[in-house]
Amino acid sequence: MNVGLQAALSDANLDANQANSQRQMAVSISAIAETTGRTAPLNLCLILDHSGSMNGRPLETVKQATQRIVDSLSPGDRIAIVIFDHKAKVLVPNQVIENPAGIKVEINRLRASGGTAIDEGMRLGIEELAKGKQETISQAFLLTDGENEHGDNDRCLKLAELATHYNMTLSTLGFGDHWNQDILETIADAGGGTLSYIQRPEEAASEFNRLFTRIQSVGLTNAHLLFTLAPGVRLAELKPIAQVVPETIELMANQEGNAYAVRLGDLMTDTPRIVLVNLYAGQLPEGRQPIAQLRVRYDNPALNQEGLLSNPIVVESTVLSQFLSDANPKVQQHVLALAKYRQTQIAETKLQQGDRAGAATMLQSAAKTALQMGDQNAATVLQENATRLQAGEPLSEADRKKTRIASKTILQ
Repeated sequence: MNVGLQAALSDANLDANQANSQRQMAVSISAIAETTGRTAPLNLCLILDHSGSMNGRPLETVKQATQRIVDSLSPGDRIAIVIFDHKAKVLVPNQVIENPAGIKVEINRLRASGGTAIDEGMRLGIEELAKGKQETISQAFLLTDGENEHGDNDRCLKLAELATHYNMTLSTLGFGDHWNQDILETIADAGGGTLSYIQRPEEAASEFNRLFTRIQSVGLTNAHLLFTLAPGVRLAELKPIAQVVPETIELMANQEGNAYAVRLGDLMTDTPRIVLVNLYAGQLPEGRQPIAQLRVRYDNPALNQEGLLSNPIVVESTVLSQFLSDANPKVQQHVLALAKYRQTQIAETKLQQGDRAGAATMLQSAAKTALQMGDQNAATVLQENATRLQAGEPLSEADRKKTRIASKTILQ
């Protein structure tokens, strides 16, 4: 298993007469499999809300989706199931898949009751994952339909960060319309995973399957993008780095000596992680000039190897005294994806402040950006919500959640 690493600038040329030139650098990082199929077993923990509000069809569809996941696991994979209401307990201790029928019997016994304590479920889930993390790909799915009424949201964030410290990935699934989208998104972003929205019970199986398909393609873990900038090149001061594929997330760059390090988490074989870096280049001499050097540090769980380094690549620009643009349309698409996300965030902030007109204007801008990208589904969601606000109608919880998902991804 190797790392695929490529990079391109929004415009490959620079003007030798400009004191400062802004460029976006799109970096694509993926795992490249030398053989077909997974090379390391999965270590999966399902952390499931069974509070009273899940009673009836919601819980039944989640149980069915969970049983399908059990059936989809391969020999050598590991499973654990943690359930929570206002407290948490281990329903299925971490174990190698040997008796799927017995595990499904335990799932069938699950009943709805009590309140919601997400952080307790996370704590137990991380403990169970830790029991099987050696030479595996460790993943957790956290599903809830409610607010963390019996828990501490700050503790949720700390637990998500702890999970990544131990090379575990945490994805979240919001069920119905009454979960806190800020908390679940924060957990997923901090945990290196993805946020999913199950609006109706019948969508549970497809969302579980989508997440499961994604983690099946994970080949390398604990990946960090490392880069150094050439003399005369600097990062933008405000929010200089974001991931734009497979979902949009603002990222932090930490300095390691002369280099910057950005944690990416898992690397998949079917979908690259694409990171957008916002740079400013000072006045450089004519000719081919280096802009940045990139490499990736990663772990290979199949071989129990940590801290591996990819071969470095150098990103260069051509500096011209008579400037002629050489724009890259693919990078521009990534710039638009980030713009859509940030415009939607501004709209949400304005809505929280009671500025419906301002929120509607920003949602319209985000819809136009989505159209420029060719993301018709997101454009429809964003424009419909802008129209509702302009008509004086409030946005429902479902509207708000669709907006959040539309801002982060390309809607299918």
